[in-house]
Amino acid sequence: MDWLNYHHLYYFWVAAKEGSIGKACLVLNLSQPTVSTQIKALEDSLGEALLIRGRRGLALTDSGRLAFDYADEIFTLGKEFQQSLKGIGTDRPARLRVGISDVLPKLVSHRLLAPALTLDKPVKLICEEGKTEELLSDLSIHRLDLVIADAPIGGAVSIKAFNHFLGSSGVTFFGTKNLAKIYQANFPDSLSGAPLLVPSEGTLLRRSIDRWMSSKGYIPQIRAEFHDSALLKVFGRDGAGLFTGPTIIEKEICQEYEVEVIGRTDEILESFYAITVERKVRHPIALAITQTAREKLFGGDLGSNK
Repeated sequence: MDWLNYHHLYYFWVAAKEGSIGKACLVLNLSQPTVSTQIKALEDSLGEALLIRGRRGLALTDSGRLAFDYADEIFTLGKEFQQSLKGIGTDRPARLRVGISDVLPKLVSHRLLAPALTLDKPVKLICEEGKTEELLSDLSIHRLDLVIADAPIGGAVSIKAFNHFLGSSGVTFFGTKNLAKIYQANFPDSLSGAPLLVPSEGTLLRRSIDRWMSSKGYIPQIRAEFHDSALLKVFGRDGAGLFTGPTIIEKEICQEYEVEVIGRTDEILESFYAITVERKVRHPIALAITQTAREKLFGGDLGSNK
């Protein structure tokens, strides 16, 4: 079994934090050849370059960033462990690292994650937003504890992970007061020819909207496409066109963006999943999020599936 030399890792961690070998030597009270040799020994044992020289000092490679993240957690925990043994104690909150798919409505993400901050024990949420595929890669190497997405992980993805279905919501069409006067009365037939703001092509919601429109024979005027759901709603607030949002956050959307309900349909569904590397959700904070979502936000425990 290969053992990690924590002295070498510590020297690397200090050098990365300080930005230069020279500054690290001052912190460690060691000579420059000693520190450089120890870091080189760490790189050799890992088989990866961790630091490279840049114009402004040392820079981390991709492997170096990963090593630094782990080292930072290791030595922070070690310090807190020593403090606890000395009776100093620590109020270190429990942490949950969550990846949020960037196609999810921000208001839904907030409603899903908010219960974590109401627990009795102090909690620190670390939220990262990005493309689902990238977040799943981080999940696979345990940089994230949980990914929240609009679709389950498919068989084409070479990552062993499990889907935990949180729930689904129909969609509501929204518009400004002026647009509501025009398109509310004969909804949904009024959508044919209506100015519409839609998600980007290729997203699950866009495909659902297109299929539904086609099945009804509606041909709206696509005024703009957006990958960012929040930006889409800002344009909707300014009257650029009608737009959709999950019915479960209908009131919040109306208040936040000063729009009115044009109409609703349950024939277009937005679904939400928690994805973990565990078959069952065990992390106490993640468990609180999934349970609250099923019982309160979506109404009813809907179970989980692989």
